[in-house]
Amino acid sequence: MKLNKVLAISGKPGLYYLESQTRSGFLATSLLDGKRMSVGIRNNVSLLSEIAVYTLEKEVPLSEVFQAIKEKENGGQTQISHKADKTELEAYFFSVLPDYDEDKVYASDMRKIIQWYNLLIDKGFLDAEDVVEEIEQEENQA
Repeated sequence: MKLNKVLAISGKPGLYYLESQTRSGFLATSLLDGKRMSVGIRNNVSLLSEIAVYTLEKEVPLSEVFQAIKEKENGGQTQISHKADKTELEAYFFSVLPDYDEDKVYASDMRKIIQWYNLLIDKGFLDAEDVVEEIEQEENQA
């Protein structure tokens, strides 16, 4: 499953799978509870494939960050909870992405990324072939 069909909706918990586009917005299914909902155009919606993490040199696509976490965790859930304190989150994130920009990447961003990763792993959205293919497509576009 690819990240270009997974949505993060501001003000709504968890992630959503994009089912279809309507005249007034989107039809999405929650990955948390499986409920379908209509999302209006006025909602702040982000595709996970469009999100990147700041590093000291460039912006790293979220798919690459997820791949680094997956390699560190051997394809399983993270060892750290998204509810861990700031210093633990920073230490964990530094082990995954050593050159992340500490001034631009906040603890709340790290919490979201860890929570999203665990949800996507749990639902089987981060199959190795799909993530590698998506990273290659992003590199070809750059």
